[in-house]
Amino acid sequence: MRRIFVIAVPYLWLLALFLVPFLIVLKIALSDMALAIPPYAPTLDFQAGWAGIKAFVSELDFENFTFLASDDLYWKAYLSSLRIALVSTFLTLLIGYPMAYAMARSPEAWRPTLLMLVILPFWTSFLIRVYSWMGILSSEGYLNQFLLWIGLIDTPLAIINTNLAVYIGVVYTYLPFMILPVYATLEKLDGQLLEAAEDLGCSRLSAFWLVTFPLSRSGIIAGCFLVFIPTIGEFVIPSLLGGSDTLMIGKVLWEEFFSNRDWPVASAVAVILLLILIIPIVLFQRNEQKQRESEG
Repeated sequence: MRRIFVIAVPYLWLLALFLVPFLIVLKIALSDMALAIPPYAPTLDFQAGWAGIKAFVSELDFENFTFLASDDLYWKAYLSSLRIALVSTFLTLLIGYPMAYAMARSPEAWRPTLLMLVILPFWTSFLIRVYSWMGILSSEGYLNQFLLWIGLIDTPLAIINTNLAVYIGVVYTYLPFMILPVYATLEKLDGQLLEAAEDLGCSRLSAFWLVTFPLSRSGIIAGCFLVFIPTIGEFVIPSLLGGSDTLMIGKVLWEEFFSNRDWPVASAVAVILLLILIIPIVLFQRNEQKQRESEG
């Protein structure tokens, strides 16, 4: 009974907080828009019994998914979100890996302080941090004022409301998610392996590429997934820092729900987004399982 209870608790958690909400969203995605409350039809009437359930199921259709396939706005939004997520993940890795490496090679007395500095932004509201970048990147912001002061530019740069601002916001926001797993992997690395590689004739750069980088691959994969998965559905950063040309599926989803009040189409968009995210989530879980097996 104890084993059954231990196994049942996480499954009941997933059932209540994932599967049931997903089925509700899927049901709305198969419905039609209606000028009513709720703004979709049909609705399930349990009082009608089995006949009501049959009538309800017969009225469901896949017209919303067909509409998404026929309208280029949505598949362009998916492709744009994938592109922004991939580029942001690469930039985050490019910046985060050297920081994690420096933390792992620093004296042990300094590591807790450096780790706290990485986690420190989480103590501030996510929305406030994004709003602060609006003040930094605006035409009269601190960045343009500094560049004008040192004479590097003559006119303010147009950074806000561009894709560049979105990349800056995403990289800043999700950088700790890249640093922490990479640091956790590098911190466990045995320094004697590097010494052995150097004794065998490798330079420091060769020892890094042949020993350190391959052994940190699990941390890199985990960090990339932790950045890529939330970025692809990001809504706040492109809404506040991006412009009209910034097309991401999170913005489209919000506009369908709250501006157009088209819940069925918005639900269809959410279902497809979830199906897209299942692939990296499954790959991430398999990587974590392989890592646990190798450590065991």
